[in-house]
Amino acid sequence: MTKDEVIASAAAAIFGRPLVTNVYRSVIVEAMIAGALTDWTWCSADYAEHDFINADGVRLEVKQSALKQTWVTKGGPRPSWDIAPRKQVWRDDAWVDAPGRNADVYVLALHSVVDESADHREPSQWSFFVIPAYRLPTTKRIALAAAGRLANAVPLSELSMAVANAFSEWSKADRLSWKHGDLTRP
Repeated sequence: MTKDEVIASAAAAIFGRPLVTNVYRSVIVEAMIAGALTDWTWCSADYAEHDFINADGVRLEVKQSALKQTWVTKGGPRPSWDIAPRKQVWRDDAWVDAPGRNADVYVLALHSVVDESADHREPSQWSFFVIPAYRLPTTKRIALAAAGRLANAVPLSELSMAVANAFSEWSKADRLSWKHGDLTRP
């Protein structure tokens, strides 16, 4: 078996079905976002502190949730996203103390299709909540209802504009007593 055959086989096993397990679904979502945010650099990796960065150094973190999973769930789906502030970040092959949020803008991706047409690989089935980090609550997770109070969901085709608007809001905010990654502002 050649390297290319191994790669093709692994890709088919991971991404060859409509529903993609949580572990790999983030790659699907980030690939979609990379296609929409062509002026941002996709920089996520094993322990990267954020997923995208732009030329101005603004950091963007992507979180994803899907109502239909690869396993059977009890009860109704309750989508939520991990937004916990971090105590450390992975930089230059070492953990560094850096409390706070590791991104300036968060994109919370939601796949809400639950019938047999659900396909995590289909960009049109995703919606995105784009929220400047300073507007996020200080909780570890944010639920769908709370995300909806902070931002309107947009389709992938409107993501670039929503990110630009969030960046504009973030850059206009009074930042006299806070800096990138801080949890709160006055």
